[in-house]
Amino acid sequence: MTTPPAARPHTTHEVLNQVPPLAGYDVADDPALLGAASREGAGWAGARLHELGRLAGAADTQEHARLANEHPPVLRSHDARGNRIDEVEFHPSWHVLLGTAVRHGLHAAPWAEPRPGAHVARAAAFYVWTQAEAGHGCPVSMTYASVPALRHAPELARQFEPLLAAPVYDPGLRPPAGKAGLLAGMAMTEKQGGSDVRAGTTRAEPAGRDADGAYLITGHKWFCSAPMCDLFLILAQAPGGLTCFLLPRVLPDGTRNAMRLQRLKDKLGNRSNASAEVEFDGALAWPVGPEGRGVPTIIEMVSATRLDCVLGSAAGMRRGAVAAAYYSAHRQAFGKDLIAWPLMTSVLADLTLEAEAATTLALRLAGAADRAARGDAGEAALLRVALPAAKHWICKRAPLHAAEALECLGGNGYVEESGMPRLYRDSPLNSIWEGSGNVTALDLLRALRRQPGTAEALTAELALAAGADQRLDSAVGQLTAGLAGLGAERRSGGSGGSSPQDDTAEYAARRLAGQITLALQAALLVRHAPTAVADAFCASRLGTGAAPGGPGVPFGTLPDGLPVGEILDRARLVPR
Repeated sequence: MTTPPAARPHTTHEVLNQVPPLAGYDVADDPALLGAASREGAGWAGARLHELGRLAGAADTQEHARLANEHPPVLRSHDARGNRIDEVEFHPSWHVLLGTAVRHGLHAAPWAEPRPGAHVARAAAFYVWTQAEAGHGCPVSMTYASVPALRHAPELARQFEPLLAAPVYDPGLRPPAGKAGLLAGMAMTEKQGGSDVRAGTTRAEPAGRDADGAYLITGHKWFCSAPMCDLFLILAQAPGGLTCFLLPRVLPDGTRNAMRLQRLKDKLGNRSNASAEVEFDGALAWPVGPEGRGVPTIIEMVSATRLDCVLGSAAGMRRGAVAAAYYSAHRQAFGKDLIAWPLMTSVLADLTLEAEAATTLALRLAGAADRAARGDAGEAALLRVALPAAKHWICKRAPLHAAEALECLGGNGYVEESGMPRLYRDSPLNSIWEGSGNVTALDLLRALRRQPGTAEALTAELALAAGADQRLDSAVGQLTAGLAGLGAERRSGGSGGSSPQDDTAEYAARRLAGQITLALQAALLVRHAPTAVADAFCASRLGTGAAPGGPGVPFGTLPDGLPVGEILDRARLVPR
């Protein structure tokens, strides 16, 4: 008896040449990361990094990342009876991701355990975990950065710092003092000011004798990051000038503070994280630092969050390079694995170089921050000049890198299921956060002009690699000559922006940021990376064979004769 045609299994084709999921691997299996963490004093954290790395590479974590972004937060302004509640509703996967970050101390562990290398260990862990999903890193980063700012108000720090540092994720709106753990956000930007926070019009007026030193805040903020947090650092115009304040969502008596969420921003990327427009209508807040010192008070917070922007961009580059290399090793075209074709190998090796250089410098800056927190003035000076330069350059490289990594997957990379579109959409944000390109470039000039010791700290760091590579020596020589010109201007009393010389320096500030970053990256790689990596970076970014569009642009234009296979091995991961 024969089977009727309609009952036979029917297939039009067999699925071939598709790449298995990149899941079940250790994100911390990253030689550049582990080497840098050890050098910078956090070798003791290796086991923790691998534990977190296995979580970051797990299939269920990837599913949580997908769900948190496909189901973005929703504003619930009122309850069913018309009462104002100003709640933000998140998908459960957001809470899983954020809870994991807090449980592993990414939000504040160095403040609770101030041992040498603690800030480096935290930076490395942030780099590892943010490769799983970047959006929830926003409240993590702001909580970490809030502690040094809060210490300008010792009584507030005494009350809240232990809760901010607690490894307990305790969501929900309740009085902060009664919770097991707290998260902090910030609200600085206003409609009319943007990065010019001194143009803010939000007012702060003393609430009266019986208000325990509180002020009444009235005004608006155009961007309030992570509005579901427990505490917010804000800037407002007090009688004595622009001042920093701590504003809780819920007051000590359990009533809601007068902080109104107007709407959530509909953003290009960072979709899992809520960003809101808010209004304050006589909201209670307490000063952090003296009146008129708002910007100096908040600047420590900005420094910490800028470092996380660099770490986040480096993490995204690493994620893109690994995904592109993995896909190319499992996909065939024209009879060979993609990775076997020389042109693809050049692209992948170039992506790997960029990611490794970004990672190495990011961890070096974390080391400088760690030692500066323990009183090292030289490291503080280096951080002051190198951080805005690196923030400018590395965060601007990230979107270019993400676009090239996405293209390595062809049409599959343009489809949401690959995860690459999310990487691409998220990549520009770190360049915008905490001062966009022009702001960071100008801040770099300000550091070199106004803060003695910054140029000297930079040249001392670069001198550690002197003589190791002629291309690097030449680049450092050109950079040093430019720094000498800024130093002469400082000694002559130049203030910036008031003379043709000032205008010339400002015009070239972006170029200077790139020169500093590339020199620092090359110097670190020459000292610490395998010869193949260091030589290829110097040849492609500093040498005469650098790409015509600029150093490493477009990717895949490496000079001839480089050991690209050895470089590419740095991005190969094998899922378990």
